[in-house]
Amino acid sequence: MTEIWRALLASADAGEHVAIATVIGVDGSAPRGAGARMLIWPDGRTLGTVGGGNFELQVTHSAREALIEGRPRRFAVHLTRDLGMCCGGAMEVYIEPVTPRERMVIFGAGHVARPTAVLARELGFDVTVVDAREEYADPARFPGVALVTEDPRRWARRLRTDARTWLLLVTHDHALDQDLLELLIAQDWAWLGLIGSRSKIAKFFIRLRAAGVDEALFARVSAPVGLDLGAETPEEIAVAIAAEVVRVRRGVARPPVPLSELPLPARGGDGVAHAPGPARPSTSGSPPREP
Repeated sequence: MTEIWRALLASADAGEHVAIATVIGVDGSAPRGAGARMLIWPDGRTLGTVGGGNFELQVTHSAREALIEGRPRRFAVHLTRDLGMCCGGAMEVYIEPVTPRERMVIFGAGHVARPTAVLARELGFDVTVVDAREEYADPARFPGVALVTEDPRRWARRLRTDARTWLLLVTHDHALDQDLLELLIAQDWAWLGLIGSRSKIAKFFIRLRAAGVDEALFARVSAPVGLDLGAETPEEIAVAIAAEVVRVRRGVARPPVPLSELPLPARGGDGVAHAPGPARPSTSGSPPREP
């Protein structure tokens, strides 16, 4: 294994963000050939080289921007015309941000937690489920999930969260949910979801306000958690929660709607899909044609 790949794995294990830049195209004279690689960290550190000089400096700048955006990009230039280098050729680099796996901590191992943990794993999360009830926090119910069987309050006090941590409160006990919310609401995390009715959530916030918790923190909490899909069963509720996680993760601000309801000019007419049904009247006065 080369030094580049060893460093990439070490960064992933350490939870570091890093970008890998790979030369994917060379035309004419150039300092490196296709396949040359370099790692770039957010603080500007690098490992390896894609050619040095002004070209490598520009690649480093572009890679740091890609790390901020979280999106891959291409960087292509003519070395002499664009950068004033003497090589005379052109080079293209593919820059890919490599982000560490995020983790989801689910407090509660009940009926909603089980399918939610399965979906969260499929979405790429490292999942931990916390529940003192050993009969529920059973490896047979949560394959591939880290299980913690101790008092959730005590464990939450030791939990160290960061911007890669997603939290979900779905315990069997309202008082436990309330305590966990109070313990976690001011910490650093990517997202915190709380299951419950609107009346339950309202009561929780009233109690937090009475306890002196900064009211500005309330807006950070996704409660009641999940998108409005009309979900009723535990599996349906898990899908609604997972859908919200995807929406937050992707930074989608618009309200979620079925894709079929979005305008699509290629459909013709008003550009909107319509549910199957009787043939729509022709606006031209001519009878509809047979398919």
